Amino acid sequence: MGHIAYIGIGSNLGDKLYYCEKAISEILKIDRHKLLAKSSLFQTEPIGYTSQDWFVNGVIKIETDLEPSELLQTLKTIEAQLGRTETLRWGPRTIDLDILFFDDIQIQTGELKVPHPHIQDRKFVLIPLAEIDRNLIHPVLKRTIQELLDDFKEDQKVEKL
Repeated sequence: MGHIAYIGIGSNLGDKLYYCEKAISEILKIDRHKLLAKSSLFQTEPIGYTSQDWFVNGVIKIETDLEPSELLQTLKTIEAQLGRTETLRWGPRTIDLDILFFDDIQIQTGELKVPHPHIQDRKFVLIPLAEIDRNLIHPVLKRTIQELLDDFKEDQKVEKL
């Protein structure tokens, strides 16, 4: 073991709570993953493409011995198993799994950007992140999750379920 990863979870199609919980259980079925923290789940209004149903979102913190690219492939496999199909950017989906942070490293490849480039723009990520680790420091912005949340200006509706 050794790596700490924060994974964002979201769904806005079908039984959203089921898809989020099922994704978490599938991630934890991998014997090289250990759950360290799990946020509450939140109902959140869509951003970007807003003509769609609200989302259910949350964040988990895991310990893994997978490398970032292996973890990404594992998450993509779980998304496919849960019926995710590629649609328009920020469009409806049964499940969305994003690597938000991986240790305190920065990765910029064609398929993976860590830390996730939109963390500071998404209240539906900041609120569950702050719930499980408010003092986590964003390795690029050099600010804590709580500071980013405190400075958040947009009106994005996020309601605890």
